[in-house]
Amino acid sequence: MTETLDKQAAHRRGVTVTTVACLTGVAAGLVSNVVASGATDRIGVAPLVAALVLNLGIVRILGVDVEGFSTKDHLYTAFMSFALWFVTWGLLLSA
Repeated sequence: MTETLDKQAAHRRGVTVTTVACLTGVAAGLVSNVVASGATDRIGVAPLVAALVLNLGIVRILGVDVEGFSTKDHLYTAFMSFALWFVTWGLLLSA
């Protein structure tokens, strides 16, 4: 029974971390579209940096133990945020 609860908690943690990383990446892409004048405007990267910082805070507020994150976890959340920021902003730039 305890093993099942541990698996469920680990699954919830993974879903929470992935969801937050993806949503902050999309939000950063939307903000980049608003603040940047085009694809070569370097200010468009600032929302991504803010999203990477906000990820940890939001996940911590949602009850995930961020202190237990390994390097792999940090790289995963950073990559997911970057990928969704890149795709979102790229789609908005091409529209």
